[in-house]
Amino acid sequence: MKNKLTITHIDIYRFSIPMEPFTIATGTMDHAQNVFIRVHTNAGFYGVGECSAFPMIVGETQDTCLVMGREFAKLWIGQDALDIPARLQQLHNFTAGNTTIKSAFDIALHDIAAKNAGLPLYQFLSGKRREVESDITIGIAGPATMALKALDFKASGANILKVKLGKNAIEDVERIRQIRDAVGPEMKIRIDANQGWSFGDAVFALEALGDYDIEFCEQPMRTWYDDLLPELMQLSPVKIMADESVYNHHDARRQINSGSCHFINIKMSKSGGLFEARKIHDEAASHSVACMMGGMLESRIALSAFLHFVYASPNIRFYDMDTCMLGHLQDPCVGGVTYDGYKLNIDDTPGIGADADEEFLKTCEHFRV
Repeated sequence: MKNKLTITHIDIYRFSIPMEPFTIATGTMDHAQNVFIRVHTNAGFYGVGECSAFPMIVGETQDTCLVMGREFAKLWIGQDALDIPARLQQLHNFTAGNTTIKSAFDIALHDIAAKNAGLPLYQFLSGKRREVESDITIGIAGPATMALKALDFKASGANILKVKLGKNAIEDVERIRQIRDAVGPEMKIRIDANQGWSFGDAVFALEALGDYDIEFCEQPMRTWYDDLLPELMQLSPVKIMADESVYNHHDARRQINSGSCHFINIKMSKSGGLFEARKIHDEAASHSVACMMGGMLESRIALSAFLHFVYASPNIRFYDMDTCMLGHLQDPCVGGVTYDGYKLNIDDTPGIGADADEEFLKTCEHFRV
């Protein structure tokens, strides 16, 4: 009979992290709307999870995450923490969607399973270390302002820029022209329209941007134009990465089979955690469609889980793992991922290797189930 770890209680925290305002095509955020949880077991240790609500993308707020988190916690009390598929299925049976808060619960279960095995999560997932270098994101502003920001990042040692676009296609081309002129030909530039363009805008912008050596464009149009992506793929000199068009492995299958993307961006807040993220990764890998590891505005806690997942996911070739660099004014994490410039590392502490700072937690609204 296999081991069983019983869930005894769950702590849920309103984990708000103040930050410098950050603007994308769909809105501006001035603090990270995060939720942190600890899932306690009868073995005397707990698993941690964190998620970051990004309302204008996924449709969840910090408040909806807190409410649903308490409902999820009630379902899990007395249940086996090591039966990850069954625990997650309980959440899916209870409610559709709500993938952001589901991801925090999924991460906590993976943390528990790896700690129980005495292994860092990436080893528990049969992964191995490799070099992971993140891009750094430039939020939307005037072209000259964005070009200066790009120069700042280049001076700080960045090699890969991710540039937010999607407000105005003509200005977007000018933004990239000025950035490329400023940083020169060596830096990689990838762009993210965050669903901001119409089909016509996307065709215009991507054809114009073909001259500027763009690595790929994330999510050029709203998801309701997914049926137009195969045509855009034929017209665009810039490769297309699906982001909001892929939440789960069924979405990935549809996008790939319809010829709608070259690449896929995996985010835990869309997939609901590592369990489904693995299925997206494997679906994409089976068709030689490379993936990117992305995120919202998570702290180094969730980012630690993301890095373990990357180590266990050889088909993830691009890394958009700069969430903590995007102006977080406090770091509420103990242990976990460290940055060496733009390269990420983590030690071999069992589990995800990160936890919340107790002093920071004292300032957070707290619920126990």
